[in-house]
Amino acid sequence: MAKTNTQPVRRDKNTKHLNQRHITYHIIMIIWSFMAMAPVWILLINTLKTKREIYDNPFGVPKTWTLDNYKSVMSNGNFFNYFRNSFVVVVVSLFMILFLGSLAAYALAHWRTKTSHGIYFYMIVGMMLPIKIATIRLLQLMKMFNLLNTLYSLFPVYIAMGLPTAVFILTEFIRELPGELYEAGYMDGASRFTIYYRIVLPLIRPALATVAIYNLVPIWNDLWFPLIFITEDAKKTVLLAVTALQGQYTTDWPKLLTVLAMSALPVIILYLTMSKQFISGLTAGAVKG
Repeated sequence: MAKTNTQPVRRDKNTKHLNQRHITYHIIMIIWSFMAMAPVWILLINTLKTKREIYDNPFGVPKTWTLDNYKSVMSNGNFFNYFRNSFVVVVVSLFMILFLGSLAAYALAHWRTKTSHGIYFYMIVGMMLPIKIATIRLLQLMKMFNLLNTLYSLFPVYIAMGLPTAVFILTEFIRELPGELYEAGYMDGASRFTIYYRIVLPLIRPALATVAIYNLVPIWNDLWFPLIFITEDAKKTVLLAVTALQGQYTTDWPKLLTVLAMSALPVIILYLTMSKQFISGLTAGAVKG
């Protein structure tokens, strides 16, 4: 008797099983997307309402659309000054994190001794200890160096907060680079810094984007250290300025939500412009060929 060919039947079953799994995954992702976008939707639609309508219908579409909240925030408040302060703090902190972190990672990736392993381990420990536990000591240091009520008080804190992550991610990326690139650079007479600037940095751009976005969100959204180090109104950051709209008895919800919505725009824009690099940095090294 001729043998029955069961391969097409098995392929059909496997294909059907995979399709069912894909449908299940898509349903889960759609549900999760709705859950993640619901707070953003509530935030945005409430910026287009009056205070009374927010209390009457906080989750629905506004009956009368208005941009008065945005006009009031931009005209009456010091939003652009707060925004500039936050922008300066984020840009300077991220630049120093990427610069110092890439230099340290470049050194640790090629310095294979017990001392280098100890330094690397010391940096990794910094990821496990929250910097907020040293708040009192940091406050004393800022007072001793006369940095209170200045943006300079935030720079060293954020740089120290982001360096361990930067060193951890960038060191692994640099170690994966082929050694032939360094040999070719040395043969052409390039110095170590020239190789770092012209060869290493362009090749680790996805990792740099990952580190930048990973540190951007906590620095931009931080309220703890600006609240402790800064009391002068002209030096406040965006998130710290939001607290001025929260009173003991009444809260100006339309303006509060409007400031929050406007402060979220830079993070969203940066992520959308760097999402390709960010995803490449996350997935690099996941599959080895």
